[in-house]
Amino acid sequence: MRQGEGMVDFSKSLELEQIAETVRTFALNEIYPRIDEIDEKQIFPVDILRRLGELGFMGVIFPEKYGGADFDYKAYATTIIELARIEPSVALSVAAHTSLCSNHIFTFGNEEQKNRWLPDLASGRKIGAWALTEPGSGSDAASMKTLAAKVDGGWLINGSKVFITHGYSGDIYVVMAVTDPGGRKGRNISAFVIEKGTEGLKAGKKENKLGVRASETTEIILENCFVPDDNVLGEVNTGFKQAMTILDGGRISIASLGVGIAKGAFDISIKYAKEREQFGKPIASFQAIQFTLAEMATRIAAAEALTFAAAAKKDKGEPITLLASEAKLYAGETAVFCSERAVQIHGGYGFIKDYKAEKFYRDAKICTIGEGTSEIQRLVIAKRLFNQ
Repeated sequence: MRQGEGMVDFSKSLELEQIAETVRTFALNEIYPRIDEIDEKQIFPVDILRRLGELGFMGVIFPEKYGGADFDYKAYATTIIELARIEPSVALSVAAHTSLCSNHIFTFGNEEQKNRWLPDLASGRKIGAWALTEPGSGSDAASMKTLAAKVDGGWLINGSKVFITHGYSGDIYVVMAVTDPGGRKGRNISAFVIEKGTEGLKAGKKENKLGVRASETTEIILENCFVPDDNVLGEVNTGFKQAMTILDGGRISIASLGVGIAKGAFDISIKYAKEREQFGKPIASFQAIQFTLAEMATRIAAAEALTFAAAAKKDKGEPITLLASEAKLYAGETAVFCSERAVQIHGGYGFIKDYKAEKFYRDAKICTIGEGTSEIQRLVIAKRLFNQ
């Protein structure tokens, strides 16, 4: 276990409650005071991610030899939940950095590649991005058009990607591109690592988003971008299969994000219900409010149980496609339900920015879209039920 000044002691005996408390304290002290500014102005707080890296939270799931904290997916899920409970934008950025970019390199990179890129990613010294989606291929990701043509010593990549977290501020990108245009769909794509500053790689439009506004989302453009053979992850033409494996873990990330958002919405709802008085007594004494909070609490408990069940299964190295999709689907829908109920409990105050209910409501919707829409999750689940 790596140690250092300011480093969290991620010993094997450390309880998840301790991790949760550490993350929550950090979020309240260092993130909460800045929420309004970074949300309103869409400021990506790179300094917060760097600080989280110093504490070990940008590399929770990676071994010590690669600069990670050498802990498991349950600890990682706990980290995302507690960050999202305070500021979902930061939680989403940590999730995209960790479970997509860094985990793709860790899972499919060779030893040289892991040693080359993971220490900087796990420490937060460098920020990771993962590029799969294109303007014409979202849910149908295998229909991508970005093309990597083989040239002497490497590949020349041309195309564009959209909805890329950290597309502008990222330092290390994992990019999927077609490497066999005449090959079978889904078996003609490879994964490449491209570093910031590579000629031909540039960020495009930064999106003006409904929610999670402090998590940077841009398009990236590749124009005759040369990538050496040493930067190909795994075997050529296996990149799409790799991406689907990575998305399984990513769905645990979004499930955790959903649980955290739902908990945050629940927290402020309980507090408000106790403080707000109508007809001479706190609204928490009204059965309509009590039943709403009871429903929120029950859905959160179920979503959290599914999420940690998926995380535990991943820690055992077992297939998680079905359970991860179930967790992502239910937790995402729970986040939307609980945040909408939070706005309703706050009444008129839920509609204004002086309270956090409207922000949780805006932030929650990404949980039913990112890492596969709710419709795609239902499709994945149905296929597994019928062994398709």
